[in-house]
Amino acid sequence: MANQQPTSGNPRVDIAYRKKKNAEEMRHQVITFALMIFLTLVAFAAVGYADFSGWFVVPFILLLAIVQVIFQLYYFMHMSHKGHENPQLFLFTGVLVGAVTILAFMTVIWW
Repeated sequence: MANQQPTSGNPRVDIAYRKKKNAEEMRHQVITFALMIFLTLVAFAAVGYADFSGWFVVPFILLLAIVQVIFQLYYFMHMSHKGHENPQLFLFTGVLVGAVTILAFMTVIWW
C-alpha cells in the first residue's frame, strides 16, 4: 500500500514516530484554520470599509477565496501527502479546462 510507513520492528519507535507525525499534522491544520479565519475577517473588513470601491473589493475577495481553496485542498483534504498525485492531476486538469472554457466564452462574447 502506498500510505503505509515502513516499520522499524520496534513498536515503541513506531508509536513515537506516529505521535510525532500526528502532532505535526494537527499543528499544520490548526495554523491553516487560523489563517483561513483571518482571511475571512479581512474579506469582511474590505467589504465593510466604505472607502474601497467595488473595483477593488471584488478581485480582492476572489483572490482571498482562491488562497482559501488552496489551503483547504492541501491541508484539510490532505493533498500534500504522498500517494495523492492522481487526484491532484485530475483536479488541476479540471481547473485548467474550466479556466480555458471561461476564457474562451469571455473572448467570444467580448470580441
